[in-house]
Amino acid sequence: MAERIETEAVGGGGEAGLVGDPGNKGLRLGSIGLMGNVIIGLSAVAPAYSLAATLGYVVDSVHDKAPAMFVLAFIPMLLVAFAYRELSRDTPDCGTTFTWGTKAFGPWIGWIGGWGLAVSAIIVLANVSEIAALYLFKFLGLHGLADSLLAKILLGSFFIIAMTWISIRGIVISERIQAILMFVQFAVLIIASVIALVKVGTGRAGDQAITPEWSWLWPSGLDQSQIAAAVILCIFIYWGWDACLAISEETKDPDKTPGRAALLTCVILVATYVLVAYAIQSFAGFGDTGIGLGNDANDEDVLTILGEPVAGAIMSSALLLTVCVSALSSTQSTILPTARGSLSMAVYKALPEKFASIHPRYMTPAFGTGVMGAAALTFYLVLSLLSQDTLADSISSLGLAVAFYYGITAFACVWYFRSTLFASARNFFLRGLFPFLGGLAMAAAFIRSAIDMISPDYGATSVGGIGGVFVLGVGMLVLGIPLMLACFAHNSDFFRGKTLTATTEVKVPDVY
Repeated sequence: MAERIETEAVGGGGEAGLVGDPGNKGLRLGSIGLMGNVIIGLSAVAPAYSLAATLGYVVDSVHDKAPAMFVLAFIPMLLVAFAYRELSRDTPDCGTTFTWGTKAFGPWIGWIGGWGLAVSAIIVLANVSEIAALYLFKFLGLHGLADSLLAKILLGSFFIIAMTWISIRGIVISERIQAILMFVQFAVLIIASVIALVKVGTGRAGDQAITPEWSWLWPSGLDQSQIAAAVILCIFIYWGWDACLAISEETKDPDKTPGRAALLTCVILVATYVLVAYAIQSFAGFGDTGIGLGNDANDEDVLTILGEPVAGAIMSSALLLTVCVSALSSTQSTILPTARGSLSMAVYKALPEKFASIHPRYMTPAFGTGVMGAAALTFYLVLSLLSQDTLADSISSLGLAVAFYYGITAFACVWYFRSTLFASARNFFLRGLFPFLGGLAMAAAFIRSAIDMISPDYGATSVGGIGGVFVLGVGMLVLGIPLMLACFAHNSDFFRGKTLTATTEVKVPDVY
């Protein structure tokens, strides 16, 4: 099973190197099916938390066109998902962007693409852990603790540690926990949305309610900056679906299941988001008082504010718990793919070999998982103690890192399959045109948003006249350069093309 493969050095200047078969990294092979894959992808997105945290700001940017933005942002996500599916079918590897970027563009681009994924995870973990703590306190009626910075930090830190430990325990227990948490999320979101729309349709929603319109699905009357600002927020709302690709080697039928799961996850998300957006906009209306979406006091969370007006105190409590559960599930499911990405990087000598160690009992990358949890915990503590505004700005910067590594993956698909693009219509569209358009969309969102984020008025903080969101987003990506150089100094085999090239065959065991 543990065959060894020989790869050729790039450039002809080095000796051939040997690496253990990447298809047998010691993970628990064939333990997750299609439904488990979809569950992990959905839980990494944390739909309830994502909606609560960003829907208000999307409405601020585009008024009643929030549903249109969800659909518009879904299109590049779907196009990028095709790239993920095609690359996963060819090379099912838990390194995802790192592995595919390296095979397409070489080690330097591949490494920094893998770093972009890690940055996204570290940023979001710091935020979702605090959100889980905040909403748990609110659900329990402990409003004093919800307002206490120390209490939120202590409970948020506990959540990161606990979910890191669960991730180390194994992929199967992780999937089972996520299945329960995911059922709670979607059940509450759908029930609340249906009740809201029924009340609007029967005239029992109140004077603030308005009739839903089909025009909400079309982004007419918006300028480029409005669309870019909303799309970068929506990228955050969708981000995480690719987690199901990072466990491809632990999935049954790995050349097909992960790609199908990615596409199915995206479709489920866009349908849910459009439903919730229509329900909230029509029920709350756009007034500047009370529950109206024009009331700035509602921006930070328009979801749970509507709980009691929609269906009373029970629904209000259920939504608070749902956001807590959503953030908590994302805390764990975000650790899973990132730790497996570091495992793949270590197998190919792009990180120290310690990251390739597998727990003998749980068959998980225990060391990499622990480091991931520790990095997120450190980032969370530093930003929380520095400023709550800085922590809030970090989540606004997340879209840059996500657009960065999604874009690399999309373009990698086009370049890697370039010799076969015209072999069939299927190859042209699914491996060429669709991923290329998805990559262009991600590049455009990254550039337009980065330009807007430079302004000191963008976000809650600024550094030397530059927006704090820009400093955090671009700064975290740039931090990868010295880290990459340090890895090169530690072991240059990967960077010299001795362990992973375009011709490296990643073999997947036949027995599941």
